[in-house]
Amino acid sequence: MDFGAVFQTNPPSARVVQLSQLAEAHGFSHVWTFDSHLLWQEPYVIHSAILGATRKVTVGPFVTNPATRDWTVTASVFATLNEMYGNRTVVGIGRGDSAVRVTNGAPTTLATLRDAVHVIRELGSSRAVEYNGSRLQFPWSKGSELEVWVAAYGPKALQLTGEVADGFILQLADVDIARWMIQAVRDAAVNVGRNPDDITICVAAPAFVGDDLVDQRDQSRWFGGMVGNHVADIVARYGDSGAVPQALTDYIAGRTGYDYNSHGRAENDHVDFVPDEIVDRFCILGTVDDHIAKLKALSDIGVDQFAAYVMHDDKEETLRLYGERIIPALTEHVTAKS
Repeated sequence: MDFGAVFQTNPPSARVVQLSQLAEAHGFSHVWTFDSHLLWQEPYVIHSAILGATRKVTVGPFVTNPATRDWTVTASVFATLNEMYGNRTVVGIGRGDSAVRVTNGAPTTLATLRDAVHVIRELGSSRAVEYNGSRLQFPWSKGSELEVWVAAYGPKALQLTGEVADGFILQLADVDIARWMIQAVRDAAVNVGRNPDDITICVAAPAFVGDDLVDQRDQSRWFGGMVGNHVADIVARYGDSGAVPQALTDYIAGRTGYDYNSHGRAENDHVDFVPDEIVDRFCILGTVDDHIAKLKALSDIGVDQFAAYVMHDDKEETLRLYGERIIPALTEHVTAKS
């Protein structure tokens, strides 16, 4: 299993770069950042600084969307970063949440997302693509390789992911729900003649290592509220039973609204509807042994990467414990002599 670290681009930006260096030093293979240009600093500028300050980690947005930037601009950013730092980028993308809703917009259609994935990947991989009636290609881009991973929850989005994505981003760590959604993505891939093993499976959730479970829950409850936004969209479209696991839809019954001013923040004060059970199921909390046990369960159902949201008041210690104890426990051991 690979490991990613997900950060918010809160100022000072140098702090994000510092945490990214620390993540690399502790064995994380990926560094991801939120992409919501009003709530946080512009991530693509900071991605360049992260890549310049590290040697090996792959860097990308978690997640961008097709609405806030022209797709050719997004592709140009990552093709440029690949030329500068050597094919160390990846694009995580979804229909759009805070980046579009804060500006009174709405998530894009799945058809738009499908087209955006194709255009961004082709241009970002130094290939030509049809776009708005013209054949486009970056004449300056040679040898760039760019994967596009899709974030999804609902049935149609999971189907799209299996059909076109290089990777699947699932933002919750409930093993039962993850198993169901991973299978939906794999089935969709098979149905269009793709090898499902070609799709990287990435599960993302808050990760907090320690003994004070009450404090860990309090600083992670925001995540249930964030996931609830997407679940509310699914319920509005499909109803609250049948289309997705009941365990995913039941908890939002008490949801009365959402204030994006505290989106993704531990101090979010309107997520009381998220019970402790959901926090425990969606996140990875507790001791080192608790983390290892849950990560092994996720690995057993086919998860290739766990991307840890490191957004609490003990970031360095969680990164250290992952590097020294948790990542080694999930890594294949090779002996020098047998």
